Amino acid sequence: MVEPETEPRRRTRAQVALLGIATLVVGLVGTLVIVLLADRATRDERTHDETAPGTGPHVEVATSEERALAQRRMVVLPPQAAQPQPLAATGTAGPALSLPEPTRVDGTWIPGGFPGTPEGALAQLAALNETALAGGDPAVYGRAYRALSQDGAPPPESTGLHSVLTSFRSTAGLPAGGPVSGLRVTYQITHGQVKGTASDGRYVVVCVLGQLAVEYQGRNSSVGVGDCQAMRRVDGRWRIAAGVLAAPAPSAWPGSADAVRAGYREVR
Repeated sequence: MVEPETEPRRRTRAQVALLGIATLVVGLVGTLVIVLLADRATRDERTHDETAPGTGPHVEVATSEERALAQRRMVVLPPQAAQPQPLAATGTAGPALSLPEPTRVDGTWIPGGFPGTPEGALAQLAALNETALAGGDPAVYGRAYRALSQDGAPPPESTGLHSVLTSFRSTAGLPAGGPVSGLRVTYQITHGQVKGTASDGRYVVVCVLGQLAVEYQGRNSSVGVGDCQAMRRVDGRWRIAAGVLAAPAPSAWPGSADAVRAGYREVR
């Protein structure tokens, strides 16, 4: 005969389940997701087929200079570098970067109107990522990424941030897309760097670093996540550039010694 479940037993079972969920969130965001990113940095970088059918004759093809800049490897950091840790005691990667304010905000999903400078490209990438990762939905990230992409840009599914979101949801047993009750995901950019600018000044590879924070059913976890993208100035706007995918960004806890070693500077 099976004993009826008492209220204390029900509470205990619920607490164990909640603890398991919280542990999964912490473990996933703090290790598995970052291992995935670190693993990307050790593999051959993916490239986008610039002659793929359907891209059309008007697609702007990356030059050899631009491809070399985008694919140049970044510093490879161990997965634990992304975990919360003390800030660097001394030294910086350089003076703080002053990011311009957007001039287009009202009536737009993603702030825009940044100037045609490397700092403007960095500010546009920061605005894109902070908007696109809110809620932690890969489909939302994909729509935002495409909205700012040139024809012929690498697909959002090839990016590290898309991999983070899809792996997180899959491993946690959450729906592949859409809002999830009790789940809150934010990405706050605190640091960045300009990897390099092509000779014509219209093509620049920029990288951002920020805290990816996950709250699920009252439990919180944060980790440092980086993202690099090649940007091109088109008709007065910064867009994700057509051509190859930029080499994976180092992921580190913002402001840590590892972040400094990777070249990240504070943004203001």
